[in-house]
Amino acid sequence: MPLRPRDAPPTFTLARRIEDAGLNASAPPQQAFVDGWLLRLSPGKAKRARCINALQRGRMPLDDMLARCRAAFASAGLPLMVRITPFSEPQDLDAQLAARGWHRFDETRVMALVHLDALADPALQPGQRLLPLNASAYAQTVGELRGTSAEGIAAHAERLVASPVPYQGFALTGRDGTLQAVGQFALGDDGLAGLYDVFVPTAQRRQGHARRLCLSLLRAAAAQGARHAYLQVSDDNASAVALYEQIGFVFAYRYHYRSEEAHVE
Repeated sequence: MPLRPRDAPPTFTLARRIEDAGLNASAPPQQAFVDGWLLRLSPGKAKRARCINALQRGRMPLDDMLARCRAAFASAGLPLMVRITPFSEPQDLDAQLAARGWHRFDETRVMALVHLDALADPALQPGQRLLPLNASAYAQTVGELRGTSAEGIAAHAERLVASPVPYQGFALTGRDGTLQAVGQFALGDDGLAGLYDVFVPTAQRRQGHARRLCLSLLRAAAAQGARHAYLQVSDDNASAVALYEQIGFVFAYRYHYRSEEAHVE
Protein backbone atom coordinates (compact mmCIF):
# COMPACT_ATOMS: atom_id res chain seq x y z
CA MET A 1 0.00 0.00 0.00
CA PRO A 2 1.50 3.41 -0.91
CA LEU A 3 2.11 5.87 1.89
CA ARG A 4 -0.56 8.46 2.43
CA PRO A 5 0.82 12.05 2.48
CA ARG A 6 0.61 12.30 6.26
CA ASP A 7 2.42 8.96 6.66
CA ALA A 8 5.43 9.92 4.53
CA PRO A 9 8.71 9.94 6.48
CA PRO A 10 10.12 13.36 7.31
CA THR A 11 12.92 14.75 5.19
CA PHE A 12 16.37 15.17 6.71
CA THR A 13 15.73 18.91 6.82
CA LEU A 14 12.51 18.45 8.78
CA ALA A 15 14.19 15.97 11.13
CA ARG A 16 16.94 18.52 11.79
CA ARG A 17 14.32 21.21 12.45
CA ILE A 18 12.59 18.85 14.88
CA GLU A 19 15.86 18.31 16.75
CA ASP A 20 16.37 22.07 17.03
CA ALA A 21 12.75 22.57 18.15
CA GLY A 22 13.13 19.89 20.81
CA LEU A 23 16.30 21.52 22.12
CA ASN A 24 14.61 24.91 22.29
CA ALA A 25 11.52 23.50 24.01
CA SER A 26 13.55 21.68 26.68
CA ALA A 27 15.94 24.53 27.50
CA PRO A 28 16.46 24.96 31.27
CA PRO A 29 17.76 28.19 32.81
CA GLN A 30 20.91 26.32 33.88
CA GLN A 31 22.87 25.83 30.69
CA ALA A 32 26.13 26.90 29.09
CA PHE A 33 28.21 26.36 25.95
CA VAL A 34 31.68 24.85 26.15
CA ASP A 35 33.65 24.63 22.90
CA GLY A 36 30.54 23.95 20.81
CA TRP A 37 28.85 21.61 23.29
CA LEU A 38 25.64 22.60 25.07
CA LEU A 39 25.72 21.68 28.77
CA ARG A 40 22.34 21.48 30.49
CA LEU A 41 22.41 21.36 34.26
CA SER A 42 18.82 21.31 35.51
CA PRO A 43 18.20 19.37 38.76
CA GLY A 44 14.95 17.98 37.37
CA LYS A 45 13.99 14.47 36.28
CA ALA A 46 14.08 14.95 32.50
CA LYS A 47 17.43 13.70 31.17
CA ARG A 48 17.24 16.02 28.16
CA ALA A 49 17.52 18.96 30.58
CA ARG A 50 20.58 17.59 32.44
CA CYS A 51 22.90 16.28 29.77
CA ILE A 52 25.44 17.30 27.15
CA ASN A 53 24.30 17.97 23.60
CA ALA A 54 27.34 17.83 21.31
CA LEU A 55 26.25 20.35 18.71
CA GLN A 56 29.57 21.28 17.10
CA ARG A 57 33.00 19.76 16.65
CA GLY A 58 35.18 21.56 19.17
CA ARG A 59 38.88 22.30 19.16
CA MET A 60 39.81 20.56 22.40
CA PRO A 61 40.82 16.89 22.54
CA LEU A 62 37.88 14.74 23.62
CA ASP A 63 39.37 13.73 26.97
CA ASP A 64 40.06 17.37 27.86
CA MET A 65 36.52 18.29 26.85
CA LEU A 66 35.05 15.51 28.98
CA ALA A 67 37.17 16.59 31.94
CA ARG A 68 35.78 20.14 31.73
CA CYS A 69 32.24 18.83 31.43
CA ARG A 70 32.76 16.38 34.30
CA ALA A 71 33.78 19.24 36.59
CA ALA A 72 30.71 21.29 35.60
CA PHE A 73 28.29 18.42 36.23
CA ALA A 74 29.99 17.50 39.52
CA SER A 75 29.64 21.11 40.66
CA ALA A 76 25.91 20.92 39.88
CA GLY A 77 25.61 17.59 41.72
CA LEU A 78 24.62 15.74 38.54
CA PRO A 79 25.93 12.61 36.80
CA LEU A 80 27.73 13.26 33.54
CA MET A 81 25.61 12.19 30.54
CA VAL A 82 25.98 12.76 26.82
CA ARG A 83 22.95 12.69 24.55
CA ILE A 84 23.79 11.04 21.22
CA THR A 85 21.75 11.89 18.12
CA PRO A 86 22.35 11.48 14.38
CA PHE A 87 23.45 15.13 14.48
CA SER A 88 26.05 14.85 17.28
CA GLU A 89 29.55 16.14 16.61
CA PRO A 90 32.05 14.71 16.09
CA GLN A 91 30.10 12.09 14.14
CA ASP A 92 32.05 9.24 15.73
CA LEU A 93 31.41 10.53 19.27
CA ASP A 94 29.27 7.51 20.17
CA ALA A 95 31.99 5.10 19.09
CA GLN A 96 34.65 7.09 20.96
CA LEU A 97 32.63 7.02 24.19
CA ALA A 98 31.90 3.30 23.78
CA ALA A 99 35.63 2.67 23.38
CA ARG A 100 36.15 4.43 26.70
CA GLY A 101 33.68 2.07 28.38
CA TRP A 102 30.77 4.48 28.61
CA HIS A 103 27.38 2.79 29.04
CA ARG A 104 24.51 3.21 26.56
CA PHE A 105 20.92 3.55 27.81
CA ASP A 106 17.46 5.09 27.30
CA GLU A 107 16.89 4.47 23.61
CA THR A 108 14.37 7.09 22.53
CA ARG A 109 12.37 7.33 19.31
CA VAL A 110 11.56 10.73 17.81
CA MET A 111 8.39 10.63 15.74
CA ALA A 112 6.94 13.17 13.35
CA LEU A 113 3.49 14.01 12.07
CA VAL A 114 4.41 15.55 8.75
CA HIS A 115 1.00 17.02 8.01
CA LEU A 116 -1.53 18.34 10.51
CA ASP A 117 -4.33 18.91 8.02
CA ALA A 118 -5.84 15.40 8.13
CA LEU A 119 -6.35 14.75 11.82
CA ALA A 120 -9.18 12.56 13.04
CA ASP A 121 -11.91 13.99 15.25
CA PRO A 122 -10.99 13.62 18.96
CA ALA A 123 -14.58 12.47 19.61
CA LEU A 124 -14.68 13.46 23.26
CA GLN A 125 -17.15 11.48 25.30
CA PRO A 126 -20.24 13.13 26.82
CA GLY A 127 -19.17 15.13 29.85
CA GLN A 128 -15.44 15.11 29.01
CA ARG A 129 -13.71 18.47 29.28
CA LEU A 130 -10.30 19.78 28.27
CA LEU A 131 -9.10 22.18 30.97
CA PRO A 132 -6.03 24.43 30.63
CA LEU A 133 -3.33 24.21 33.32
CA ASN A 134 -0.66 26.83 33.96
CA ALA A 135 2.98 25.79 34.21
CA SER A 136 3.03 25.32 37.98
CA ALA A 137 -0.25 23.40 38.05
CA TYR A 138 0.85 21.20 35.17
CA ALA A 139 4.22 20.35 36.68
CA GLN A 140 2.55 19.58 40.01
CA THR A 141 -0.16 17.41 38.43
CA VAL A 142 2.05 15.30 36.17
CA GLY A 143 4.78 15.17 38.82
CA GLU A 144 2.44 13.71 41.42
CA LEU A 145 1.14 11.17 38.91
CA ARG A 146 4.71 10.06 38.15
CA GLY A 147 5.90 10.10 41.75
CA THR A 148 8.42 12.86 41.06
CA SER A 149 10.23 14.46 43.98
CA ALA A 150 9.37 17.99 45.11
CA GLU A 151 12.72 19.16 43.73
CA GLY A 152 11.95 17.57 40.37
CA ILE A 153 8.49 19.15 40.23
CA ALA A 154 9.95 22.57 41.01
CA ALA A 155 12.63 22.14 38.33
CA HIS A 156 9.99 21.09 35.79
CA ALA A 157 7.86 24.15 36.56
CA GLU A 158 10.95 26.36 36.32
CA ARG A 159 11.77 24.98 32.85
CA LEU A 160 8.22 25.49 31.62
CA VAL A 161 8.08 29.09 32.82
CA ALA A 162 11.53 29.96 31.45
CA SER A 163 11.18 28.09 28.14
CA PRO A 164 11.73 30.25 25.04
CA VAL A 165 9.00 28.15 23.42
CA PRO A 166 5.64 28.59 25.20
CA TYR A 167 3.94 25.49 26.56
CA GLN A 168 0.19 24.94 26.79
CA GLY A 169 -0.85 22.27 29.29
CA PHE A 170 -4.25 20.59 29.57
CA ALA A 171 -6.10 18.08 31.70
CA LEU A 172 -8.80 15.82 30.25
CA THR A 173 -11.49 15.23 32.85
CA GLY A 174 -14.63 13.09 32.99
CA ARG A 175 -18.20 14.04 33.76
CA ASP A 176 -17.55 13.85 37.51
CA GLY A 177 -14.26 15.78 37.27
CA THR A 178 -12.06 12.68 37.44
CA LEU A 179 -8.64 13.28 35.89
CA GLN A 180 -8.36 11.01 32.85
CA ALA A 181 -5.20 12.29 31.11
CA VAL A 182 -2.79 15.21 31.00
CA GLY A 183 -0.59 16.51 28.21
CA GLN A 184 0.92 19.65 26.80
CA PHE A 185 2.33 21.02 23.59
CA ALA A 186 5.11 23.49 22.86
CA LEU A 187 4.52 25.60 19.75
CA GLY A 188 7.39 27.52 18.20
CA ASP A 189 7.19 30.23 15.57
CA ASP A 190 8.47 27.79 12.94
CA GLY A 191 5.21 25.88 12.67
CA LEU A 192 6.46 22.92 14.73
CA ALA A 193 4.38 21.66 17.66
CA GLY A 194 5.89 19.23 20.14
CA LEU A 195 3.77 16.93 22.30
CA TYR A 196 5.23 16.55 25.80
CA ASP A 197 4.53 14.78 29.09
CA VAL A 198 1.40 12.90 28.02
CA PHE A 199 0.32 10.77 30.96
CA VAL A 200 -2.77 8.72 31.81
CA PRO A 201 -3.46 7.63 35.42
CA THR A 202 -3.32 3.87 35.83
CA ALA A 203 -7.05 3.46 36.51
CA GLN A 204 -7.93 5.40 33.34
CA ARG A 205 -5.79 3.49 30.84
CA ARG A 206 -7.01 1.48 27.84
CA GLN A 207 -10.11 3.64 27.47
CA GLY A 208 -8.97 5.84 24.59
CA HIS A 209 -8.27 8.90 26.73
CA ALA A 210 -4.67 9.37 25.52
CA ARG A 211 -5.80 9.35 21.89
CA ARG A 212 -8.58 11.86 22.54
CA LEU A 213 -6.20 14.12 24.45
CA CYS A 214 -3.43 13.97 21.82
CA LEU A 215 -5.82 14.66 18.96
CA SER A 216 -7.31 17.58 20.89
CA LEU A 217 -3.85 19.05 21.55
CA LEU A 218 -2.78 18.62 17.93
CA ARG A 219 -5.96 20.26 16.66
CA ALA A 220 -5.40 23.18 19.04
CA ALA A 221 -1.83 23.54 17.80
CA ALA A 222 -2.97 23.41 14.16
CA ALA A 223 -5.55 26.11 14.85
CA GLN A 224 -2.67 28.27 16.11
CA GLY A 225 -0.61 27.80 12.96
CA ALA A 226 1.28 24.52 13.48
CA ARG A 227 2.00 22.63 10.26
CA HIS A 228 4.03 19.70 11.65
CA ALA A 229 4.25 17.92 15.00
CA TYR A 230 6.82 15.81 16.79
CA LEU A 231 7.21 13.84 20.00
CA GLN A 232 9.77 11.73 21.85
CA VAL A 233 8.88 8.29 23.21
CA SER A 234 10.86 5.51 24.83
CA ASP A 235 11.71 2.90 22.21
CA ASP A 236 10.44 0.08 24.45
CA ASN A 237 7.05 1.70 25.12
CA ALA A 238 5.22 -0.39 22.52
CA SER A 239 1.71 0.72 23.49
CA ALA A 240 2.57 4.42 23.21
CA VAL A 241 4.36 3.91 19.89
CA ALA A 242 1.30 2.06 18.55
CA LEU A 243 -0.99 4.89 19.68
CA TYR A 244 1.11 7.55 17.99
CA GLU A 245 1.34 5.51 14.79
CA GLN A 246 -2.45 5.19 14.82
CA ILE A 247 -2.70 8.98 15.01
CA GLY A 248 -0.34 9.32 12.05
CA PHE A 249 3.13 9.82 13.53
CA VAL A 250 6.03 8.13 11.75
CA PHE A 251 9.63 7.39 12.73
CA ALA A 252 12.06 10.30 12.31
CA TYR A 253 15.24 9.28 14.18
CA ARG A 254 16.53 7.86 17.46
CA TYR A 255 18.74 9.16 20.21
CA HIS A 256 20.25 7.63 23.35
CA TYR A 257 22.50 8.56 26.24
CA ARG A 258 25.99 7.54 27.31
CA SER A 259 27.47 7.80 30.78
CA GLU A 260 30.45 6.53 32.71
CA GLU A 261 27.95 5.22 35.27
CA ALA A 262 26.23 1.91 34.55
CA HIS A 263 22.82 3.16 35.67
CA VAL A 264 21.52 6.73 35.69
CA GLU A 265 18.01 7.59 36.83
